[in-house]
Amino acid sequence: MHSLFRRAVYAVALLGVIAAAPAQAHETLKLDAPKPNVAPTPPMGWNSWNKFGCNVSEQLVRQQAEAMAASGMKAAGYQYVVIDDCWQKSRDADGNIQADPERFPSGIKALADYVHSKGLKFGLYSDAGSLTCGGRPGSAGHEFQDARQYARWGVDYLKYDWCHTGTRNAEAAYTIMAKALRESGRDIVLSICEWGTDHPERWGPTVGHLWRTTGDIYDAWEGKKEWSHGMTNILDMQAERERPSAPNAWNDPDMLEVGNGGMTTTEYEAHFSLWAMLAAPLIAGNDLSRMDADTRRILTNADVIAIDQDPLGQQGRRILKEGDLEIWVRALKGGEQAVVLFNRGKTPADMKVGWDLLRLPAGQKADVKDLWSKKLTKNVIGSYGGKVAPHGVIMLRITPVL
Repeated sequence: MHSLFRRAVYAVALLGVIAAAPAQAHETLKLDAPKPNVAPTPPMGWNSWNKFGCNVSEQLVRQQAEAMAASGMKAAGYQYVVIDDCWQKSRDADGNIQADPERFPSGIKALADYVHSKGLKFGLYSDAGSLTCGGRPGSAGHEFQDARQYARWGVDYLKYDWCHTGTRNAEAAYTIMAKALRESGRDIVLSICEWGTDHPERWGPTVGHLWRTTGDIYDAWEGKKEWSHGMTNILDMQAERERPSAPNAWNDPDMLEVGNGGMTTTEYEAHFSLWAMLAAPLIAGNDLSRMDADTRRILTNADVIAIDQDPLGQQGRRILKEGDLEIWVRALKGGEQAVVLFNRGKTPADMKVGWDLLRLPAGQKADVKDLWSKKLTKNVIGSYGGKVAPHGVIMLRITPVL
């Protein structure tokens, strides 16, 4: 979230994280139930925050679900329609969480049923603190009650934030919600939104299905605004993080900004390509009902999505960095490899990847497909490349010829 209010809350919450004593780990509960197999590949969907912030409503969510189903997004693999902060209003006399009655007059269950009727899945947001980042009721002390409510409503995905947590231990807090969800009677994806502060890569694979590695993204090529970072800044924070990422346990560099207007089409292609290389959750954050042709083309590129969703589940890594020029490589199932030639510079650059960098024999023939131009070149030997646009990528799928 990008508001000044939320940035201030982040600062307060971070002080609480730093102050948390190691002894608090005794709060951690034993997870008796296994983690449900609901994210064998990185989740794909849409979340309300990046475009709409707190301006969420039943009408908006229905509109976005309809657009996801009709625009080609659903056919491309997007499933989850997730309401971020500000849907909740209060708790009733029994402590049950209540939706804002003005914005969600039909209630959350009716809205979830509608999303499901479109062949999609439904997600909600909560927080491990007493309040959410937007000042709404959090789940601290109500984890099991909230999880049962989510299950009754038909929730499939929970984004769980980290504001107003005081001195809570992050691993313990998220383990409590994980246990609550696993005992709720419904399989629910747990998205850990702890901002990477307390090393969630160490405990996240056991507790949740994905965990944030950084503060929020904002819609810019580079830069920093308090707790928000530009796209390339977040990318840099992913280098050397590939080890814990695997099926049902994904590093999350935050949601996509494609189509929100802060970057160029070429930069959005780079953003989408690199997130696919990272095996990142592909959670769109734009207005699906008003996508232009380029935004739809980027978000529904089947070849790039196939890289992100590759069943091997191995996150890509940066294998070369020379000034503004980088090469990222990702191993794919069956011995194929994905490669991104990435030009951060302001002028076009001639780039290529050599077979030595891919650990292929010098004489190995390979078929190379450019995933944006769709050009297929057969029986390539030794290396492949081309001229990469400023702030752009060439993304390749390399298939050795047997």
